[in-house]
Amino acid sequence: MKSNATYLFLTIGIFFLGACSNNDSAEYVQLPDLEERMMAGGETTTFISSSNAYGMPASNLSAEDLSLHLTGDLIFEFVFVTPPNQVNQGLGPIFNNSSCISCHPKDGRAAFPVDLAMRSGFFLRGSVPGVSKNGGPMPIPGFGLQLQNQAVFGTQPEVEFQVNYSTITEEFADGTKVVLQKPHYSVINAYRQLPNSVLLSPRIGMPVFGLGLLEAIPEQDILANQDIDDADKDGISGKANYVFDAKTQSTKLGRFGWKANTASLLEQCAAAFVNDIGITNYLFPNKPGLGQSNGDYTHDVGDYNWRVQRDIKDDVLDAVTFYTQTLAVPASRNHTKESVRKGAKTFDQIGCAKCHIAKHKTGYSPIKALSYQTIYPYTDMLLHDMGDDLADNRPDFLADGNEWKTRPLWGIGYQYLVNGHTEFLHDGRAKNLIEAILWHGGEALDAKNRFKALSKQERENLLDFLNSL
Repeated sequence: MKSNATYLFLTIGIFFLGACSNNDSAEYVQLPDLEERMMAGGETTTFISSSNAYGMPASNLSAEDLSLHLTGDLIFEFVFVTPPNQVNQGLGPIFNNSSCISCHPKDGRAAFPVDLAMRSGFFLRGSVPGVSKNGGPMPIPGFGLQLQNQAVFGTQPEVEFQVNYSTITEEFADGTKVVLQKPHYSVINAYRQLPNSVLLSPRIGMPVFGLGLLEAIPEQDILANQDIDDADKDGISGKANYVFDAKTQSTKLGRFGWKANTASLLEQCAAAFVNDIGITNYLFPNKPGLGQSNGDYTHDVGDYNWRVQRDIKDDVLDAVTFYTQTLAVPASRNHTKESVRKGAKTFDQIGCAKCHIAKHKTGYSPIKALSYQTIYPYTDMLLHDMGDDLADNRPDFLADGNEWKTRPLWGIGYQYLVNGHTEFLHDGRAKNLIEAILWHGGEALDAKNRFKALSKQERENLLDFLNSL
């Protein structure tokens, strides 16, 4: 409930703006009221504004649900080790990292690693041209769909990662220049020959808060924003991805991952366990290197039977899934600050809001706390052509090599406080928000060019708005 002082402040502010309007109507611009967007995650919203801003349970969880959330939180931080250890066993034989939290530090975004040989939140997806029987990318024979660059003692990793850079220079209308570093990825020291046609796509661990709310947005509401043939001729033609769902063995709307290639958080968590850590579960019972997609690749280490089924019990996977579904979204801030309100206006005017749609409503969810919430994630949940400079040239179900899902922007202003860096995009190539915008192309090219035409003050206002989210 607002205090009388708040109402007085707003009244004075409105009078002041009106007075300015009368004195200099040519400069007066109606600025948006952002206060309604404060509850970014609806009733799940947290007002914690410390370095724990991404890691809080939804504020409206029942006592029973909070208990399950906290159980999942504990497992999310487990460091898994090699069998036959009895505690947290199951790591490997090949993997990318040894815990969930290592790829999603403090439930946020991983930084690009200083050394690609080290364990980090970075990895490479891989495939070969063609479409698999489930409609997805075709696994690399002997390697599967994800390349593991770590292995248990006595076992060879699948590959080592390598990167080099070229530069792209962007220039603002005021003459300011920004030099972007474009990464080019490759692999070396593969355990066996990779096909010449291999397609590689980099990935960095992304924030995990608010995901249950995105899962609860009704499918028809997402599809309502599709414009595959650009019928309105605005240059924006978002489309939904439809993917194979491992649990139901059917095709469903893709919601998660950088290309919306996963339909549910259950599968997202289960796939991360098996591909990132080598931990088998009831959805994916085959070890990396031992599954059908990898053919004859058998990482036998000592006398241990690596073909053991289900490294983790069913309730462990379910608890971690519930945890990712019920993390709170940080409240947005600084709604009355003039630069933030001007930045919000600019965000709309240059076209960012056409894809980063602010407002959504969830429908029914089995988790009561997530049902029928008004939320402000700033995403349309759709795929967009982002241009050749961002392209990975690797299809993923209906997503082509130029298309990426619109990332939510909620909580983005807390990233430096929580994770200690300002790296963005699917592989962390953007070192700050300005670089992230300048990497936009394709359907977002017009918006980027409008951004480049802004004055320095207008750019700073836009950044103030983004950092208020």
